[in-house]
Amino acid sequence: MLRSLHPVLVIARREVRDQFRDWRIIFPIIGLTILFPFLMNFTAGQMLGFVNQYGAAIIAERLIPFLLMIVGFFPISVSLVIALESFVGEKERGSIEPLLNTPLEDWQLYMGKLLSSTVPPLFSSYLGMTVYLVGLAISKIPIPDIQLLILVIFMTTVQAFLMVAGAVVVSCQATSVRSANLLSSFIILPVAFLIQGESMVMFWGNYATLWWVVFGLVVFSLLLIRVGLAHFQREELLGREIDVLNFKWGWRVFKEQFLDGASSLREWFGRVLPLVIYRMRWAVAVVVVICVAAFFTGQYLVTQFPIELNKDGSDVADGVRKLIQYWPLFSFAPVITIWWQNVRALILGMVLGVFSFGIMGLLPIFFTIASIGYLGQILSNNGFPAVQFVTSMVLPHGVIEIPAAILATAAIVYAGAKLATPAAQETFGETWVRAMADWVKVMIGLVIPLLLVAAAIEAWVTPQIVLRLFQ
Repeated sequence: MLRSLHPVLVIARREVRDQFRDWRIIFPIIGLTILFPFLMNFTAGQMLGFVNQYGAAIIAERLIPFLLMIVGFFPISVSLVIALESFVGEKERGSIEPLLNTPLEDWQLYMGKLLSSTVPPLFSSYLGMTVYLVGLAISKIPIPDIQLLILVIFMTTVQAFLMVAGAVVVSCQATSVRSANLLSSFIILPVAFLIQGESMVMFWGNYATLWWVVFGLVVFSLLLIRVGLAHFQREELLGREIDVLNFKWGWRVFKEQFLDGASSLREWFGRVLPLVIYRMRWAVAVVVVICVAAFFTGQYLVTQFPIELNKDGSDVADGVRKLIQYWPLFSFAPVITIWWQNVRALILGMVLGVFSFGIMGLLPIFFTIASIGYLGQILSNNGFPAVQFVTSMVLPHGVIEIPAAILATAAIVYAGAKLATPAAQETFGETWVRAMADWVKVMIGLVIPLLLVAAAIEAWVTPQIVLRLFQ
């Protein structure tokens, strides 16, 4: 194992040495890295003086680690260009052929480039945070405690690996540095939104949640590395000159995967659909485990956000009566509304899953099941039997709706797993089109009809059962 890793370290050392020799790379990175923390120190001093005038000391306390996180993120985004041009840049300069002609394996070449592209961003990030903390000490501004500093350092390190891993994947698939730079927006913008979410949690003071964010980013970074290793082929890198959107080819691949040789509707439902469900069996098991975890998470959240109800249940009954008045019995309007809401949530999960290799596609069903656990625990804490809640509010339509949502979510997880699986005979684009065809297959064949039946039950049957229960 150590012998196979030695070429990786050799390539990484060569690349890092060449990067630090080029003053055109080092000077902007180090210059901006040192200048930006001084700007943040000035900003911190001004904002601390402002908020202290109004006695908002807690804002000042949360502001310092937030600015430290921004200082760590800024040089990573600037030096990301090194990772973006790691493969495609050398291809344009004509300097990659000798490296690809070496007897090294593909994974060794890829990991060497990945490690070498990670060193400059981390170096500049750590340098910027050090300058920022020294500036705080000189200005006699309180420095965050050691646990919070470790958390911010871990978050910065994982975000650097995440962005570099995504940039190297882009560099492998892009045909020019220009296209790689344009595609980098799909890396920088999501991470920027992530930084905004982390800042909200940080100002809220719930630092334990940020450790879960770090864990999720580690998993996602490993998936990106896996995807890069799965789809990196030196022959394809040298042979690819320009990518053209070929809609006819995409439709042909989609149609081939969707039909899977079926010549009739009966054969499609009898052979093709059960086959794709069988291939998704492990993804279904993963989603079921996530649903169980979401249910207990919702119950736990009651301890953080409790709600008190009237002991006689009048507020619950009034809410159900208003619901029935708004959705009259046997009206198709609420059925279509509920059905479209569920379908829209699953489509959102598909979109999120496409950009996260299936991980974020779990969010819609996770939040749904967590809300069930939360509401059940709320009723239980206020003296209402949780079993009655499940049997009246959830089971009538949930026995159909929840399995349908599990199948749709499992199709997204399965698609993400396919993208991270080596496929020597398929390009990245072909793998993605086939994965989307399987998702559409499950949606049209099972999920959408089941959700329509569940919506009818939820609109016409469930409210009547709940109203009789809480009268």
